[in-house]
Amino acid sequence: MQIKRNFYLQQLIDGKQNGLVKIITGIRRCGKSYLLFTLFKQHLIANGILEDHIIQIALDDIENSELREPLTLYRHIKAKMIDDDLYYILLDEVQLVPRFEEVLNSLLRIENANVYVTGSNSKFLSSDIITEFRGRGDEIHLYPLSLAEYCEGTGQNPRDAWKDYYTYGGLPHVLALDTEKKKLDYLTNLFESVYLIDILERHKIKNKAEFEELIRIIASGIGAPTNPAKLSNTFKSVKKIGISSVTIDRYLDYMQDAFLIEKAIRFDIKGKKYIGNLSKFYFSDLGIRNAILGLRQQEETHIMENIIYNELRRRGCKVDNGILTMGLIDFLMNPDSLGM
Repeated sequence: MQIKRNFYLQQLIDGKQNGLVKIITGIRRCGKSYLLFTLFKQHLIANGILEDHIIQIALDDIENSELREPLTLYRHIKAKMIDDDLYYILLDEVQLVPRFEEVLNSLLRIENANVYVTGSNSKFLSSDIITEFRGRGDEIHLYPLSLAEYCEGTGQNPRDAWKDYYTYGGLPHVLALDTEKKKLDYLTNLFESVYLIDILERHKIKNKAEFEELIRIIASGIGAPTNPAKLSNTFKSVKKIGISSVTIDRYLDYMQDAFLIEKAIRFDIKGKKYIGNLSKFYFSDLGIRNAILGLRQQEETHIMENIIYNELRRRGCKVDNGILTMGLIDFLMNPDSLGM
């Protein structure tokens, strides 16, 4: 089974000669390594690039542990560039290298180096990329499979695939699992052993139960306008737990840093201004959201709203939610971001 992911592959192809570091970000297990090491590499070879001019390093592989030292990594790459022809440097999980930005900036100074990297945690936020590279980085954010990509992988039509898609989401490995139990077990383990632990350890969160409870509240209320103050009141009135709005706001930032959720801010259309007190939150992958809730609260309308939001974001659109005198608008977009 090979899902082409042409939308993202084309972005890598289009950026080949732009002189920037191509930075693929996204939630863990969404297919960043596959896009870079399989699909993009296949494209390069099919278009005449010699394999010895493709320097491919998976930095999360134990065999490459020595290369996680910045100078060692740089010298290793430099030693493989033995002529003046163009070299494609593909680095997976580069955030495992301390001061990785120094390595990338040094590689950018080599005229015949074309650099591509992936990253999947809070060290690879868009804001950090902008700060570290100051216009020298080109971010390509990879989402889990869209419904169209899911159907490409399963060979189903959208109508037949719909229930499985909105239940188990679009993480590619889910398609390789043949029972509902295997899918749920995979998603539950991925959340508990990878996503949750990564956030807790990275940000040194001591109260695991409190943080998990907030994730469950967000998961049960996708698409519902909320803010840290409202969530704090929910903890006090329903959960009988005292947690400040400042702490909740920080926890929400951590979830966004890990690409677990995204936030859509409310915009007052008549007043032409953002209303900072209410936002909606959506999950990057609905399978993870549903696993967090044990496949309960399968409200199809709210799930549909999350899927539409993700599709708009996948297409590069900035999405807010709007308010007018007569009511709320779920999705408010700038048509320029879609090339319209």
